[in-house]
Amino acid sequence: MTAIVLKLLAVFLVVMALVAKKQPIYVAVTAGAVVTWVLYGIPVANGVQAIIKACTSWSTLQLIVVMYLITFLQKMMGQRGAIDKAQKGLSSLFNNRWVNCAAAPIFIGMLPTPNAAFIAGDIVKASASDYMKHDEMAVTTTYFRHVSESFMPTYGAIILAISLAGITAGEFVVGMLPIVACIIASGCFWFLRGKVPMATGEAASTNKGKDVKDIFVGLWPILAIIILVVVAKMPIYVAAAIILVAYFFLHKFSFSEVTPNFAASLQFKLYLNTFAVMTLKEFLTASGAINALPDFFAQLPIPTFMVFMLIFFFGSIVSGSQTIIGLCMPVAMASIPNAGLPAVCLLMGTTYAAMQMSPTHICLTLTAEYFDISLGDLIKKTLPAVVTTVIFTVIYYLGWTMLIG
Repeated sequence: MTAIVLKLLAVFLVVMALVAKKQPIYVAVTAGAVVTWVLYGIPVANGVQAIIKACTSWSTLQLIVVMYLITFLQKMMGQRGAIDKAQKGLSSLFNNRWVNCAAAPIFIGMLPTPNAAFIAGDIVKASASDYMKHDEMAVTTTYFRHVSESFMPTYGAIILAISLAGITAGEFVVGMLPIVACIIASGCFWFLRGKVPMATGEAASTNKGKDVKDIFVGLWPILAIIILVVVAKMPIYVAAAIILVAYFFLHKFSFSEVTPNFAASLQFKLYLNTFAVMTLKEFLTASGAINALPDFFAQLPIPTFMVFMLIFFFGSIVSGSQTIIGLCMPVAMASIPNAGLPAVCLLMGTTYAAMQMSPTHICLTLTAEYFDISLGDLIKKTLPAVVTTVIFTVIYYLGWTMLIG
C-alpha cells in the first residue's frame, strides 16, 4: 500500500521537477505518464490502449474543438474591440480595478470551457498589466475564473456529488455560499491587495446606462453561450459554433476579415498539453493508485472527516474531481458520522481547492502557457489562497456540525 503511494509521489515529483526546469508542460506531463507506466508495471497493451483512449475519446476531441471555436470567437471579438469595450464599461461603471480583475473572470468562468481563461486573461491584462507581473496576472485569472466551479450545479463534478450524496442543488448552493465568499475574499487578499489599486484614476461615470450597454455589447457572446449551455442544455461546442456564426453576421464581418483566423486559431502547443494531461490521467487510472488512496489514508490516526478530506484533496490532485467523487463520495457519506450537507460542502470545498493545484487540471496548463509562465510558478502562487480556503472550510464544517449537534 505504502509502495503504491510512494510511486505516485515519484510520478508527481518527476512532473514538477521538469516543470521547474522550464520544460514545456506537455514534455513534463508526458514524462509523468511514462514514469507511471514503468513504475506500476502496466502491461504494454494496456498502456497503448490508455494512450489511444486519451487521444481519441470524444471528451478529449470535444475539448480541442471547443478550444478552437472559442479562440476563433475571441479573435473576432478582438477585431471588433469587444474586450476593450467591456473592460472600459466595467471600469467606468464601477470605477474599480478589483471588479475588473475578479468579477469579470468569475462571470466568464461560468463558460464551461478551459480557454475561457484566455478571454478573462485579456480583461485582467487590460486592467492590471501596469501593476502585476505575468505570474501574478496568471494566478488572478485562473483563480477567479474557477470560482463558479466551486458551487454552480451546472458542472459535472457537482452534479455527480449532489446526486451521490442525495441532496438538492438548491441546498448545495446555499450551503456553499460562505465557502464561495471565502474563496473570493482570499483571492482579493492574496492576489490583489497591495498590488492593484482599486481606483482606476478616471472620473466617475455620468452615464451608467451606456456603461451597462458597453459591457453587454462586449461580452454578449459569452453570456449567450452560457445561456445555451445552462438553460438549453446544449453541448458547449454546438453553442460556441452557433454564437460564432451569429457574431459573424451581427457584427458584419466579411470573409476576408476572418480568413486569417482559421490558421491563427490553431494552437498546437495547447493541443499537445491537452493530449498529455489526458494521457497521464488514463495511466493513473490504469495504475490502480486512485483505488489505493482510501485504504492508505484510513490507516492514519485522525478523525474520519479528515481522512476523507485528505482522500478528496490528494485524489483530486492526482485524478481530477469527478474520478475521486465517483469513487469515494458514497463511502464518505456512509463513513462520516452524521454525514449530510455539511460533509458534502466540506469535501467539495476541499476538492475545489485541490483542483487549483492539480497538474492534471487542463485549465491550469492552458493559463500557464497563455501567460508564458511555468505550471510550477502558477501553483506556487495559488498555494496561499488554497490553504486559506481549506482552513476556512474545516472551521465552517466544525462550526456547522456543532450547531446542529
